[in-house]
Amino acid sequence: MKTFKKVYIEITSVCNLACSFCPPTARTKNFMKPDTFSKILDEIKPHTNHIYLHVKGEPLLHPRVAELLDIADTKGFKVNITTNGTLIHKAGPKILGKPALRQMNFSLHSFDGHEGSENREGYVSEIIAFAKQAAEQGVLISFRLWNLTEDNMTNLARERNRETLALLEEAFGLDFKIEEKVMPGSGVKVAPRIYLNQDHEFRWPALHEPEDDGKGFCHALRSQAAVLVDGTVVPCCLDGEGVINLGNLHETPFSEIVEGERANNLFYGFSRREAVEELCRKCGYRQRFGT
Repeated sequence: MKTFKKVYIEITSVCNLACSFCPPTARTKNFMKPDTFSKILDEIKPHTNHIYLHVKGEPLLHPRVAELLDIADTKGFKVNITTNGTLIHKAGPKILGKPALRQMNFSLHSFDGHEGSENREGYVSEIIAFAKQAAEQGVLISFRLWNLTEDNMTNLARERNRETLALLEEAFGLDFKIEEKVMPGSGVKVAPRIYLNQDHEFRWPALHEPEDDGKGFCHALRSQAAVLVDGTVVPCCLDGEGVINLGNLHETPFSEIVEGERANNLFYGFSRREAVEELCRKCGYRQRFGT
């Protein structure tokens, strides 16, 4: 039976931002009901103890996110949440202290990715305030700036990042500039249990993108799988449109889905360093794992 380091669960497909790096989903906007969430956890329990509340959508928009964390705790799951952070002032008090909460990932590049963003200092300060409280309670914090480009970025992008990093440096009393220590794809510790990660911007895979030679490897269905808000199971967190539809949890048990013919074809294809799915051949993220 396949086991995973993590299973992504999309508790909502709705987002409050329109970031340039994240194409909007064409799927029906929806919020997962707590009883559905509970049933999904029962289905995936034999396969993992870690869930990530993220695919598309903003998880802190879910009006019952605190209840979902309680459900996860009763079933023995640890939870990572990836968020743009804009709602932390409202959602933070609801989720702070929840025993299931293991890690919060803040996509700070969302501020500059969303055209209408205002008040960078206020945005970052609210996130920092939550992060300090959560870290004291044992929660891991990852601040993400995933907007580097291969050509060393434009001056404007560097200036914007510098403004954000300066706020972090001041808040945590750092005696160094973060970008002098952090390497793309890795992190630098800014405080106990709090890290800043920078990486290159990636393109979401899509069927209209150009196809490569299909050689290479991916951790899809090896270390992860994902469940979209409507119950569709996909092999990874980057299939935001459910293109590689392996089955639906409301119709077929999760264990059967991840051992089904299409899932196994993908899994054993990557064992041969071959991408058998069209979407995988159009995924630039896969190329990070080499051939």
